[in-house]
Amino acid sequence: MAERPEHLGSLQQVLAVPFRRGARDAPIEYLESAEIDALLQSIDQSQPAGQRDYALFALMFNTGARVQELLNLRRRNLRLDRPCQVRLQGKGNKVRLCPIWPATARLLRDLIKTARPVTTDPADAPLFTNARGQPLTRFGVWYLLRKHLVTAGHQVATLRDKRIHPHSVRHSTAIHMLKAGVDFATISDWLGHASLNTTMRYARADLDLKRLALAQVFPETLAPPRAGRLRINGADLIGWLRRM
Repeated sequence: MAERPEHLGSLQQVLAVPFRRGARDAPIEYLESAEIDALLQSIDQSQPAGQRDYALFALMFNTGARVQELLNLRRRNLRLDRPCQVRLQGKGNKVRLCPIWPATARLLRDLIKTARPVTTDPADAPLFTNARGQPLTRFGVWYLLRKHLVTAGHQVATLRDKRIHPHSVRHSTAIHMLKAGVDFATISDWLGHASLNTTMRYARADLDLKRLALAQVFPETLAPPRAGRLRINGADLIGWLRRM
């Protein structure tokens, strides 16, 4: 400014421009329980491809694993006897053990039994493969998810308006664990998050959790009337409103 005083006015205008606010986080898309059931039920398990798809998405919901973590799985990474578990290798080559439901273990056991023979060591064979016996790709998983969501959308209308992608399955696992009362530290470890701050964002994503928090802040104000239900001409007004 001292060297070019004639530009002082312009420089002051530049300095007066406010800083741009940081970008807001995009809303987290996830699946509700009824939508998860519809997705899994839409898969035809009478064919080997359908058995693979069902096992894949069941394992995704069970573990909340990243897509690439599942695509990197080899048979040796599974323990299908009690206690059933899977060994996942996440970002930064960090390894974590994740328990799996007995029902998921049965699906994976059947998947291995019906898989096409491999020429290499069976323990090193990829778990999820395509029709040619090659490992599934991220695009392949995205395609399969979209295909089954279209079918499921005929049964559950809410699926038609959601922008669901493979990572949404991971979000779904986190949200449902949070709803079940699982603490943030456990969820963070389960999902392989590098920081607890990453896990905390799920607390801001679910409307049911926000309603619960609000009810805890104003329990007396938001609680139903203690004197009973309001009736007009013998009709239950509250019940009628809820059915509308």
